[in-house]
Amino acid sequence: MEDRLQKVLSQWGIASRREAEEMIRRSRVRINGTLAQLGQKVDPQRDIITVDGKSVSAQEHPHLTYLLLNKPTGVVSTCYDPQGRKTVLDLLSEELRKGLGLHPVGRLDADSTGALILTNDGDLTFRLTHPSHSIPKTYQVLVKGHPPEAVLQMWRWGVLLDGRKTRPAKVSLLESLGNKTRLEIVLQEGRNRQIRRVAEQLGYPVIKLHRTAIGSIQLQTPKKPLLREGNYRFLQDDEICGLQEQVKHIPIKSVNIKNLQP
Repeated sequence: MEDRLQKVLSQWGIASRREAEEMIRRSRVRINGTLAQLGQKVDPQRDIITVDGKSVSAQEHPHLTYLLLNKPTGVVSTCYDPQGRKTVLDLLSEELRKGLGLHPVGRLDADSTGALILTNDGDLTFRLTHPSHSIPKTYQVLVKGHPPEAVLQMWRWGVLLDGRKTRPAKVSLLESLGNKTRLEIVLQEGRNRQIRRVAEQLGYPVIKLHRTAIGSIQLQTPKKPLLREGNYRFLQDDEICGLQEQVKHIPIKSVNIKNLQP
């Protein structure tokens, strides 16, 4: 049965769909010896697929792996960076970096820190990064100045970005520090640099942004100490099941890859 090449590579744990698309664009993938084209369909039972000259198949699918990383500043949330910057994969052990097809789920910009999930479960990645998902993400945000309650309420209701209003958010004042304010913000959407852009628009630019949790998955739990910056841990079974339960309603076949958020 034929299916799109990027979907097949994702299901086999080679890369996320976005990363697979990039691999195809960079002429790293061939089908039966011929350079693959974006959107091309393949029959996994019949066609020979190679990545960087190495044959890949469903039989070589690695064990599904799920990690939580505390991303440091200056590290990019991709598998490869053309500018040569350090990527999240560079923080992993050599055993995890090679052969497992691990990739970040969504992104934190280079200047931001905190919780980031890495996995080789392509279907879960696809669902988690789909615009219709509603898994809350929690951030601690240090902003310049002291936004009054009226501004915080405006942020909670939604702010126009690129002509479209942001979804309602939870915004709480944690503490004032001189000419700075620490906020806790919980979002259920992930537009590009959303918190930074909203804060700038409201007149209180972000100084530091740190993600503390993705849904119920936290950098620190009662049973586990704080995951230090640059470190990672394997997700527990109940954490994995919780993620899968929250996104199981999103049908993979009906989703258009072009609609995914970065």
